[in-house]
Amino acid sequence: MTGSPETITDKFRLPLDVSPTHYDLTVKTDLDNHTFRGLVKIDLDVKKETSSIVFNTAALELGDASIYSDTLKINQADGSRSIDAEAEWGILHFPTALPAGSKAKLSIEFSGELTGAMMGYYKSSFEHEGKKKYYALTQFEPTAARRAFPCWDEPLLKATFAVTMISRSDTVNISNMPEISEQLYQPEAIKTKDASLAKLFSSLAIDGQATDAQWKITRYMETPPMSTYLVAYANGRFAHLESSYKSPLSGKAQYALDVKAKVLPLYEEIFDIEYPLPKLDTLVAHDFDAGAMENWGLITGRTSAFLLDPARADMAAKKRVTVFQGHEVAHMWFGDITTMEWWDYLIYPEWKVDSEFISDHLNDALDLDAKESSHPVEVHCPDANQINQIFDSLSYAKAASVLRMLSNYVGQEKFLRGVSLYLKKHLYGNSTTKDLWAGIEESTKIDVPKIMENWITKIGFPLLTVTESEGAINVRQDRFLETGPAADKDNETIWTIPLSLLTADGDKATIDREVILDSREKTFKLDTSSPFKLNAGTYGVYRVLYSDERFAKIAAEAAKGDSVFSLNDRIGLVYDVMTLSKAGFTKVSTALTVVDIFREEKEYLVWSSIARNLATLVSTWWENQDVVDNLNNLRQALFAPVVQRLGYGYSPSESSDITQLRTQAIGQAAAAGDVAVVDELKSRFAYYMATGDNSNIPADLLRVTMITAVKYGGRAEYEFVKKLYETPTTPPSAGISAMIAMAASRDPACIEDTFSYMLSSVRNQDLIYFFGGLQSNPLTRRSSAQFFMNNYDDIYKRYEGNFSLKDVIATCFEHLTAEGDYDKTVEFFKDKDTSKYNLALSQTLDSIRSSSGWLKRSTADITYWLEEWSKRPKL
Repeated sequence: MTGSPETITDKFRLPLDVSPTHYDLTVKTDLDNHTFRGLVKIDLDVKKETSSIVFNTAALELGDASIYSDTLKINQADGSRSIDAEAEWGILHFPTALPAGSKAKLSIEFSGELTGAMMGYYKSSFEHEGKKKYYALTQFEPTAARRAFPCWDEPLLKATFAVTMISRSDTVNISNMPEISEQLYQPEAIKTKDASLAKLFSSLAIDGQATDAQWKITRYMETPPMSTYLVAYANGRFAHLESSYKSPLSGKAQYALDVKAKVLPLYEEIFDIEYPLPKLDTLVAHDFDAGAMENWGLITGRTSAFLLDPARADMAAKKRVTVFQGHEVAHMWFGDITTMEWWDYLIYPEWKVDSEFISDHLNDALDLDAKESSHPVEVHCPDANQINQIFDSLSYAKAASVLRMLSNYVGQEKFLRGVSLYLKKHLYGNSTTKDLWAGIEESTKIDVPKIMENWITKIGFPLLTVTESEGAINVRQDRFLETGPAADKDNETIWTIPLSLLTADGDKATIDREVILDSREKTFKLDTSSPFKLNAGTYGVYRVLYSDERFAKIAAEAAKGDSVFSLNDRIGLVYDVMTLSKAGFTKVSTALTVVDIFREEKEYLVWSSIARNLATLVSTWWENQDVVDNLNNLRQALFAPVVQRLGYGYSPSESSDITQLRTQAIGQAAAAGDVAVVDELKSRFAYYMATGDNSNIPADLLRVTMITAVKYGGRAEYEFVKKLYETPTTPPSAGISAMIAMAASRDPACIEDTFSYMLSSVRNQDLIYFFGGLQSNPLTRRSSAQFFMNNYDDIYKRYEGNFSLKDVIATCFEHLTAEGDYDKTVEFFKDKDTSKYNLALSQTLDSIRSSSGWLKRSTADITYWLEEWSKRPKL
């Protein structure tokens, strides 16, 4: 026997004795009994002579199997079979070997249960007229297609797919491609010589007689070549948008549909490639593990990703839907893991999304990449347990940030032309990062692989230390770690760094985008008596360390109304100085001085970066009440004047910047305990509770109003918010707000009820919101971590195999800061099987260690600065 799995080097990669070219997939869905069964016929190219066929399967019952050889002209059933549960392999052994270079057709019957696992082919539910209704949908990324049908479940092994769905006649079927026929099942009309298909169809007649139900058969067009993880289908009683039908659900989906219609032609223009499929659907699911999924032709995702009420939606919800829809549509072309998220925002330039990218993506990536437990953008995945874990800020946000830096260096027009060249060369095929670099290199005539290699293949990113002398600066690169200077063994990489050096002559700024640092250090001539700054526009994937005096000078210059430093520069400066203080390269007092210099700032995104960093300080010193109180006094002093200036009223005619700044300021002032703001929000919520009328709570203030009402209220406020979460008509964003608000309670009885409620009544996908809220509440930060430990087995089972498992682990522990928390966390997990989340756990432990080190190093410094600040006369 050749091609035995024992000869395979990589235990979790399939042998390549055969490869699939086409799947005929028939799936029968029985929503009443929560089961599915089917038949898959797979055309195979036989690469090597073999008598065994190895494929992926998990959580399926396999029925009859046979293989037909075009060369041998024989059809043979398997003589024996085995299942490797660890590798998720099915292995069929046949009496006669298949010749090399031949073609064969493998036929396998299968069946499975529709569970609530949020992976594979699974069920979701909703309430309608007091009854629970079910529907079924797929989520196959990264390795769950094997849970729905036997297949070669690796991205490299692309094939075409012809899907046929059998379902009850009162349901709706959808798949990647448009349907080509749909007919009621009539036994006398179905003629087939295929014994397996005949068996599948005959079961329908039996079911129909037993339940007096009718079945239908829906056939779909064949797909282009695609990976298994992009295959998608669903069955249920779906409402949908079309000209002849309008439902309440459809109204909430209209915004996402409008976004899709806007971005499709933009992507076609950017890529210079027409959208490749005949249709593009979006399916909104009540239970979904990821935010959304880019199945080709059938995007799927959470209600919060795609639904909003246009009349009541806040700015955050509109942004979220735009981002999700734009991102997933971009994947229809650019199906690589390094999808450029910043392309998703082309339709709303007023949102200043390039600037927002710094907070939402670049900074998240740098925070994660600053840990010793980081990983490269491209990382080897030895088994399926690792694959889910690498879908993090490094694989997405750092990759996008690196591409944004490259685009700024070579010029956006040439960059996009290079991407288009890359896509055209590899349309419907597989590719590597080097293929993308080759396309951009062809467009720009620049040695892109040399520049980009270490950014993608190496761990970490550089800290640039700027040392000034008369008429020059010296710039040195070292790996940045959040715990302080890197040891020699961790500091070997030399990155090729676009410095993007900004210099000023009076009020005129010049940016040199061609200057590069490709050695450990280099000296550059410039006039240090005039303003200057590295990383102009904050496009670089690195931090920059200046002297305390230079930080203050840059901040003072940037705070001027007509500064040579841009909005992006101000945002980047706030993040750099605060992060560098955490790592001990500068002092917290230096960072707070920069924040204080920006106290007259007008731009929302700068205020947002200030708010986020001050919240980090509060969260780190959360068990030092004196520091927390003084930080909250600072937050009140910064944000309460903005509230007084902007008020609580929103206008459709105002800019999105003003809308977001008002929301940010009220949220920060409320979180800091500003009495006037807290009383105002409590009053508005009390009216809502008394009358059922929430018109006096603007959509953008609903979340902070809920949180504040429950935080400063009691049982009545808690129960009212709980009811909002349980109300199906509640907009998705309001439901998320309600979960977070429930976790804000300071009433011990309500807190205990929340813990019980999480185990008994909360959807799996929603647990993360409760844990996030509980970790934000000082009274429940430790008890919620203990709750997780007490219920570890139950929570692990609910999330096993899902993307969310790693996120729950991080959320529950990464905010612990005491010196003993590290050892206690290690102790708890030491006897657990951490293979599905070991990377996230290592990152979480790094966070705990970093925070406890920051406390030890900087408590005296932050205490002194805040005390001195409190003595100053206030305006």
